Amino acid sequence: MRFAARHLAITWWFELFLPRIGLTVLGDRTRARRMQQFARRFNVLAIELGGLMIKVGQFMSSRLDVVPPEITRELEGLQDEVPAVPFDRIRSLAEAELGLPLDRVFAEIDEHPLAAASLGQVHRARLGPDDAAIVGTDRVVIKVQRPDIGTIVEVDLTALRKVGRWLSRVRIVADRVDMPVLVEEFARTSLEEIDYLHEAVGSERFADDFADDSRVTVPAVVWERTTRRVLTLEDVSAIKITDLDGLRAAGIDPAEVAPVFASLMFEQLFGQGYFHADPHPGNIFVTPHPPDAVDSDGPPWTITFVDFGMMGEISTRMRRGLRRLVIAAAARDGAGLVAAVKDVGVLLPSADTAELQRAMTKLFERFGGMGFAELREVDPNEFRSFADEFGDVVRSMPFQLPENFLLVVRALSITSGVCSSLDARFNLWDSVEPFAARMLREEQGGAIRDLTTRAGDAVASLARLPGRIDTLVTSFEEGTADVRSTRIEERLDRVDRAVRRLVSAVVFAGLLVAGALVRPGDDVLGTVIMIGAVLPLAHVLLGGRRRR
Repeated sequence: MRFAARHLAITWWFELFLPRIGLTVLGDRTRARRMQQFARRFNVLAIELGGLMIKVGQFMSSRLDVVPPEITRELEGLQDEVPAVPFDRIRSLAEAELGLPLDRVFAEIDEHPLAAASLGQVHRARLGPDDAAIVGTDRVVIKVQRPDIGTIVEVDLTALRKVGRWLSRVRIVADRVDMPVLVEEFARTSLEEIDYLHEAVGSERFADDFADDSRVTVPAVVWERTTRRVLTLEDVSAIKITDLDGLRAAGIDPAEVAPVFASLMFEQLFGQGYFHADPHPGNIFVTPHPPDAVDSDGPPWTITFVDFGMMGEISTRMRRGLRRLVIAAAARDGAGLVAAVKDVGVLLPSADTAELQRAMTKLFERFGGMGFAELREVDPNEFRSFADEFGDVVRSMPFQLPENFLLVVRALSITSGVCSSLDARFNLWDSVEPFAARMLREEQGGAIRDLTTRAGDAVASLARLPGRIDTLVTSFEEGTADVRSTRIEERLDRVDRAVRRLVSAVVFAGLLVAGALVRPGDDVLGTVIMIGAVLPLAHVLLGGRRRR
């Protein structure tokens, strides 16, 4: 809270007070340095406090729509690695959750942690013979929450909500983002992440989605040894996906892994709609097949996903828009890309997109189809020139961020980073284009099916038409046809009232003119005639009202 208050005061001084006294230049000149200092200090604070603060830093590093790039760049390297909790405390918590001493639950357990993160700690273990027979293996990992993490998360979220309310009162922040809503989005994903039953269900759902794909491995859940605070999984540890030396030592070409990994992530994001939202290198392994289990139809290894605490789900409407976005990107279609962005719900319907279409078209013409290595060779001044020309256009667009959209952006950015580390010359377009071609065929197939259904309905209606016409003709011949139309009756009633008011208007005009002509010769009679004109005038003014 003190950290937030201090930096909020600094922001108020430079961004609000100094511009009011004519010193805007001073604030502009120091902005980048101040942002970097803030990010570095938050880095230190997050590691010192642990709990959710590391997650907050990682969350901010993915919010390119809200957080300035000077901050996101500094926070990108924030790793969720903290000092391990002594095993005695881990043992006490696990035994309380499982209801048995660990020596009776597991045949063996490694007291040295495999990984220690801000919310939990992972240890290798071996199941007893009975459990191993059920699971099919005795090699497992147990993930145990850090002691008192529930209380720590509650305190952290309370502090974040207060800071969110503070920021919602600052105009320069409130104009860009609804901070209380952003905090609640972070709170929801954080609370899901400390519920290991939620993670276990996500793991099994993910495994079901890829049950028929020989390229994917997912650890089995040992449900009998799993609770909300303890998760026991099959140990599927293998070669870390970015361990290039390890891959080559196993006879695996890293350049062959990159397109497979990209394809699997595309399938989740644009095909199934349920996706791993945190596919960083620590959560992805490459598992070589045993020599006697090599599948001739696929690579001699599988991509193994672990840690399903952060999963994203995309609505049918957004998935349809994302598919169209991929198709437009593969076709280098700037106008189609902008239309797809609207379909996804990122742009408000009222947005004037003509300039944005021009920007996207020019972007494709210059940089479309380039791989990471080629983009690195482009003169930075060229990027800067493009940003100067179209930056204001993009920033002025009325963006809105649909639920889970930022998880999509996070997953894609991590995917591109992993693929480029596997192969410096990896070209994302090479993976996008065949995937887009497949989706285009599916879209066309769906359109054809829809057209066929409509044609069938039309044929069925035509087949019923002769009988219905015969029945109608018979009714007219027998005089039993009853034609009713509320709309026609209402319109006739309006016409009738309009004609009556028109006649009254003519009578009023006639009496008024007649009274004016008679009055000079006969003052009394002329006045009476003119007074009489009031009655048709009243009907003109009030006669149009319908009786209720």
